[in-house]
Amino acid sequence: MAGMFAKLIFFIAAIILLNATVTFAQSKTNDKKLLADETEISTVITTTDKNAFFDADAKYTFEVKNPTNDDQSGKITYTVADENGVKMRTDSIKISVAKNSIGKYNFDIAGNGPGFYKVNFMINTNDYDDTLHQVFGVKPQLIKSSYRTPPDFDAFWQKAKDDLAKVDPKFKVTFMPKMSNKLCNVYLVQMQSLDNITIRGWLTEPVLDHPNKKLSVVLGLPGYQIGLNPIMTVGDPDFAFFTLNVRGQGNSREFINTRHDEFVVHNIDDKNKYVMRGVIMDCIRAMDFLYTRPEINHAHIFVKGGSMGGYLSITTAALDYRVNLCSAQSPVFADMRALVKRVKFPIQSINIYLKTQPGLTIDNIMDNFDYFDVKNFAPKVKCNFIMSVGLLDTYVPPTNDFAVYNSMTAKKQIMVFKDLGHDVSPLYTKLEQSWMHDQFGLY
Repeated sequence: MAGMFAKLIFFIAAIILLNATVTFAQSKTNDKKLLADETEISTVITTTDKNAFFDADAKYTFEVKNPTNDDQSGKITYTVADENGVKMRTDSIKISVAKNSIGKYNFDIAGNGPGFYKVNFMINTNDYDDTLHQVFGVKPQLIKSSYRTPPDFDAFWQKAKDDLAKVDPKFKVTFMPKMSNKLCNVYLVQMQSLDNITIRGWLTEPVLDHPNKKLSVVLGLPGYQIGLNPIMTVGDPDFAFFTLNVRGQGNSREFINTRHDEFVVHNIDDKNKYVMRGVIMDCIRAMDFLYTRPEINHAHIFVKGGSMGGYLSITTAALDYRVNLCSAQSPVFADMRALVKRVKFPIQSINIYLKTQPGLTIDNIMDNFDYFDVKNFAPKVKCNFIMSVGLLDTYVPPTNDFAVYNSMTAKKQIMVFKDLGHDVSPLYTKLEQSWMHDQFGLY
């Protein structure tokens, strides 16, 4: 009962703080030219800011295109909620869109301080029903994590690096003639990492015009339970590519070969044995390997990845200042304590694991995970950095990724996709390529 009362108080407070008026305006355009190629009713939502970022009220235009020969009447309803799904406001307006015309309806919707808010627009007319999902941000540059970094965080990771340094890497490079072609050579790379676990990756290099040429290199890090293959589309003679399969993934599974959902909880109850400690050290070992290669320009190492690969890009750059450039696409494990009641991954896997471990609690797990939370690594990144975030991401809500991004002091930029979830846009890939060439002075 106390919990219900607290939620009621929060809801009332949110309504008061919401700046509760929402304005509506309608315009109609009887322009058959705009509808000439359309046959079905459709809707479009636009905002006054390309990223849907606002200082106060979010401004949306809901456009209803009616190319049919029937008038449409009904209503548009919207609900706005915070990122935890707590409903803050709902309202509706009546609409009427004449045949062969366009109706436009303007909405001003307030948030409740810095953060991100979910808006669902529902339209119901004589012949058309649809729901459109949007997210807007209010002063996202002010978002910060509410949770601390462990006081011995640096010492913990220094110990991990010291332990790695004691392992003889035994680098082994094998030319793969059947995988190579006239443009590039492919090599299988094998090495020993933390706990003397064997890991592997693929090195792809352009066929060099002369043996003394120095190559810039892209170190590609894997997403969750994704096996990486060689990068074969080598059209740039200045770049080599090294794709790493960390322990438990791809062709590095003989020591750790868990089921998909079990990988993230492998030894999670002990921070000194947790699988991600070894995974992060695997990435540091990959940097060690690149530094043994005479054909690699060691001042031109670009580390990148998406999802867990984005997480590993940040952790690697934070722990190893040999990284020269870093890109992270929607990095996971971001401000984890704030995700406990908000997302399925990896919380669902953790909760399943807890059912098999009597006496172990989510608080115990989070105490360990604080050492692996990417927001605690982010302030330590010193190289130039770029990042992407999708506002509809259900794995990493934008509030969490902005808590990471805002904590960084390095030279940085972020690309926001208001209509994407946990996806990578070709626009971001294009940015990566042009940014990488510009930073390395390769034109």
